[in-house]
Amino acid sequence: MTQSHQRDDGASKLSDETAAEDPKLLEDIVTIEYESLLLGKRLARVAGFRDHQIGILDRSAYILLVSLENAPQSIGELSVVTGLEASTLNRQTAAMRRIGLIERIADPDGGMARKFKISQRGARSLEKQRRRNLGALSTVLSDWTGEEIDSFAQSLTRFNDAVRERVRFNDKSSDI
Repeated sequence: MTQSHQRDDGASKLSDETAAEDPKLLEDIVTIEYESLLLGKRLARVAGFRDHQIGILDRSAYILLVSLENAPQSIGELSVVTGLEASTLNRQTAAMRRIGLIERIADPDGGMARKFKISQRGARSLEKQRRRNLGALSTVLSDWTGEEIDSFAQSLTRFNDAVRERVRFNDKSSDI
């Protein structure tokens, strides 16, 4: 039995057990699953990632720049952080280097692997995109109270932490 098949069986078992024990809990879990799918799609639209007339960066470049924001990283390190395959990261970093968003450097710690760091242009683009994202989110949340925003931020962080821990446990990978 493959790992993904095992997970499918586990999900079916959970659904059956949850429905039998607490139908409202199952309904809430189904709602979380559905709303999570919509959230990713809608946030990409709000940020302008799908429309180059609106957005500054595409989504994959934004994710990589955020990943490089605090320290240079190698392809292997980026793979751990993003959950992406090295071949995908090689294509993405090559494209980002061509347009000047990142630079390839020697490992500052003396390691063998080359690392990538954000260029000045990349830092400016990241800041512009982040301002756009935060402005869009501020507009979306404009009729929420400070308490509601705080509660949502805490719940979303807790949810993402739980997802990250389960992914790490099941797939031996890390953040996405």
